[in-house]
Amino acid sequence: MSDIDLRRRNFFKTSLGAAAVAIAPGILLFDIAHGKPQAVSGKVRWGMLIDTTQCREGCNDCVTACNKENGLSGGTSATDSQWIRKVEIKEISTGRKVSLPMMCQHCEKPPCVDVCPTGASFKRVDGIVLVDRHLCIGCRYCMMACPYKARSFIHEDLTGQKPDVPRGKGTVESCTLCVHRIDAGGKTTACAEACARAGHRAIVFGDMKDPSSELYKLLADMPSRELREDLDLNTGVRYHGI
Repeated sequence: MSDIDLRRRNFFKTSLGAAAVAIAPGILLFDIAHGKPQAVSGKVRWGMLIDTTQCREGCNDCVTACNKENGLSGGTSATDSQWIRKVEIKEISTGRKVSLPMMCQHCEKPPCVDVCPTGASFKRVDGIVLVDRHLCIGCRYCMMACPYKARSFIHEDLTGQKPDVPRGKGTVESCTLCVHRIDAGGKTTACAEACARAGHRAIVFGDMKDPSSELYKLLADMPSRELREDLDLNTGVRYHGI
């Protein structure tokens, strides 16, 4: 072996060893804290059915639970993040009123993803629409494109953040379907859990593709519809009673 080949082999051996030292601690710490990451599967589509006949006017349990779970202030001003907001609808012809929670609808064809110039807005293969805060430049095109006004912009510095829900000033955010829970093996979202605890069960979360799931069976048996069906977005959140 020539001196050049020997030096090249030693260089690569040293470089790979240094890389292993640099990378391994991070992997080990992540594994200890969170367990090994699991691949997201397209065999699943996470979604919700909201039964407006069970949703009570004036009840904000789902909103409160979402704020607590994700470290949101709970404020309702233009500069506060609101991942869920309660909306009261009145049918003009009959006077009938309906109360419902409004959040990101986790569209199959999300307009927010289409207009994002950096790829920060993206849809996972399991149907959850998210924002990568490291790529978000705060242009807010996605906020303008969302027909549900479901996204918020973080205007202020943040303190006391939740470790599992990273947020950042100057970025856009919205409902994540409690992705941190789901990826850790959880079975439901904070809002659905709070609604069930209150005895309403107006929010049912689950896998829209799994015939054995409660959500799948309810969608098959109970009439439901998308908000703004005319946009053909195939939303992951469906509503009964509207």
